[in-house]
Amino acid sequence: MQVKTKAIVISSLKFQEKSLIVKCFTLSNGLKSYFVRDAFSSRKTSQKIAYFQPLSILEIEAVHKNKGTLENFKELKTAVPFQTIHTDIFKSTMVMFLSEVLHYSIQEEEKNESLFLFLETALTWLDHHDEISNFHLILLLEITKYLGFYPDISEIDLPFFDVNDGVFTHFQNGNVLTEHETSLLKKLIDLKFDNDQKVFHVLERQMLLKILIDYYSFHLDGFKKPKSLEILKEVFS
Repeated sequence: MQVKTKAIVISSLKFQEKSLIVKCFTLSNGLKSYFVRDAFSSRKTSQKIAYFQPLSILEIEAVHKNKGTLENFKELKTAVPFQTIHTDIFKSTMVMFLSEVLHYSIQEEEKNESLFLFLETALTWLDHHDEISNFHLILLLEITKYLGFYPDISEIDLPFFDVNDGVFTHFQNGNVLTEHETSLLKKLIDLKFDNDQKVFHVLERQMLLKILIDYYSFHLDGFKKPKSLEILKEVFS
């Protein structure tokens, strides 16, 4: 089946000496993996490598055999030409981390148009703004809406948050955040991308990041702590 769709690059892996395996989250078909033959072998094809930076948004034409094997691109071009994301050290580190999170979070080959459109809008916002300290925290929390485990905020006034059940509670036991951690989470729940980025200091951001990674680990089978997490902490410390 020949398909024309937008696609967000989740990861790219060098295969042997000259080729790439590229995992994309597509608008039309969800998660797909593609084989790029001889990506490193000539000047003409090596230019394609630039397309496959983390969370690049592409317009692709591809042949989907839908047999559980690697698919093939026929044509590709940039759909959203980022101006700053891959050149600004803070933004590029952030998208490297977020692409790893998505790699472990989006595991099914099924269409999720609302998540795709949210990610496209959020990445475009990131590209056009400079005050981005909380972007990754807000994005991680918002993604849980599309993956089915956003916190139940119906009783948000209660003092503790149960990570396992995703609810606010009167009681503090095994997998429940402290009152201080819970208050930080409540503050994050109220944040939008355009809000004051200085609402948290560095240690609070690191605490929230740990809370969110632990929350993903509880609710997603096979989720792994991203290797780029320590780089992210270093850059934003």
